[in-house]
Amino acid sequence: MILLTGADGYLGWPAFLKLGKAFPEEQIIGVDNFSRRQWVDTVGSVSAIPVETMEKRMEAVKRLGLHHLHFIEGDLADQDFVYQLLQQFKPDTIIHLAAQPSAPYSHINGKTAAFTQENNNSMLRNLLWGMHEIGLEDTHLIVTTTTGVYGTPEFTIPEGFLTLQGDNGLERIPYPGMATSWYHMSRANDINNLYVAHHLWKLPITDIRTSIIFGTDTEETKQDEALANRFDFDFYFGVVPNRFCAQALANVPITIYGKGEQKKPMIPLEDAVISIVNAVKLNKAKAFEVFNQASLLVSPVDLGQAVQKACSDRGLSVQLSHIPNPRVEKEEHQMKMELSGFSKQLLKKEPQSLQETIDQTIKTLAPYKETIKNYQHAMLNH
Repeated sequence: MILLTGADGYLGWPAFLKLGKAFPEEQIIGVDNFSRRQWVDTVGSVSAIPVETMEKRMEAVKRLGLHHLHFIEGDLADQDFVYQLLQQFKPDTIIHLAAQPSAPYSHINGKTAAFTQENNNSMLRNLLWGMHEIGLEDTHLIVTTTTGVYGTPEFTIPEGFLTLQGDNGLERIPYPGMATSWYHMSRANDINNLYVAHHLWKLPITDIRTSIIFGTDTEETKQDEALANRFDFDFYFGVVPNRFCAQALANVPITIYGKGEQKKPMIPLEDAVISIVNAVKLNKAKAFEVFNQASLLVSPVDLGQAVQKACSDRGLSVQLSHIPNPRVEKEEHQMKMELSGFSKQLLKKEPQSLQETIDQTIKTLAPYKETIKNYQHAMLNH
């Protein structure tokens, strides 16, 4: 039995489908409360690619023969709901993808900052204590946190831990939370709670520190129109690569904040989903493992140029425009990050290239450019 939280999300929905394909003998329960749909509506935007209701999505799932996939609506911030869920199904694996995932949204005001931290931390805490109190201490917990907890140090970022020389030998310590947003700091505290739960109860935990995920499709979401994944392009929930593609198709200049030379860790959606499936296949030893879920280190300028090329190949001309940076960040930082554990144990394949993913994204999005044009006001901070 596999329990997947955040099953209606940008990462969660394609992960739900790929898990169904990879584990045909397992019953797989998806859980979500549809908050992502509500948040995007609140900031005045929509998914560029139409997203069906969960009822219609699940009808399409059954048409594919994936009768072992099931969905339950519920709020993981409700402790009673979480305990009832764990007690009823007693999953062997829990994949926790549910979160308010936007740094810009967490910075709108004090209310959204408080909600982001309270929501994200309470959901994970409920799962951890539920596993302990219900006796699921052999259940493998896989959580996607974020590489954003690392900040922007001037050294190669390890996978989760630093090794320091102590008085009596080498000491392995968790990388300290150096996040620079209210959202990313919520995930730093999630990591603290994961560490405490493993220390106290020896829960088997895999912390996948996910980077910027971009793209439109996975192999499974393309099998039926009703399985299409959401695609956000607004300032709050549209990650930079996806927003750049949307701006190009709306025939407006691609807005690069400041110099746009800083390198950021990223990963195509298909590769991100594959790595989550492979995490389920890991040995469920009582370990606390950390992986940096990234396959590319890319700057906004690199992204802009990749979008220009993809559009040029389709006969479209795209301009790059540097605007004042609304974010407090190092605009020339060249991030270096250890990725060997992730590459060898979770990705296990040649990663998709930046240009390949951008080309595919532009092609898939092109039929929806009128929707993007109608909501182009949502792409900038206002």
